[in-house]
Amino acid sequence: MKTLVLFYSTYGHVYKMAEAVAEGAREVEGNEVTIKRVPETLPQELLDQIGATEAQKAFAHIPVATPEELTDYDAILVGVPTRYGNMCGQMQAFWDATGGLWAKGALVGKVAGAFVSTATQHGGQETTIRAVHTMQLHHGFILVGLPYAWQGQMGHHEMTGGTPYGASTVAGGQGERQPSGNELEGARYQGRHTAEIARKLAAK
Repeated sequence: MKTLVLFYSTYGHVYKMAEAVAEGAREVEGNEVTIKRVPETLPQELLDQIGATEAQKAFAHIPVATPEELTDYDAILVGVPTRYGNMCGQMQAFWDATGGLWAKGALVGKVAGAFVSTATQHGGQETTIRAVHTMQLHHGFILVGLPYAWQGQMGHHEMTGGTPYGASTVAGGQGERQPSGNELEGARYQGRHTAEIARKLAAK
């Protein structure tokens, strides 16, 4: 069984969540887990201007995915930062190039999920994940979220991400907040849970 954790990250928050998702997925026996990123679409001058160039060096070693390779995986988890309650343009552009796969039904029946980073607690975490879900449903994926069996999203003692739609983190308006231990644990749970479901389906 093979799982892909596919992400875009501007300042590294989604990358850290992707690493945690992959950690959880690797806990499932026999699961080969790959982390890849989608191509950057912003011009270098703008990346320099917003301070992203230096931050992105932390995950520059992660290979860039191509739409054609998506058929190689049994499960695909998509990680994005939100853009006004929607997925970022880089991830949208990547999936806009999958029309050929859609026309052939090449991804139908595969397992998928999504996770997200927002600047604020109410910055569109759930709408962004649902936007990714809409794309995944059009491809015929079987969706997996972050069930309330993970108790980390039940507490009120700290500010934290975590939704039944998928794992999430709050980055802060200037990106000053890093994913918390609780948020990373939610990401690990989602990765493990998604891989377990994919394995059960593959065994049928």
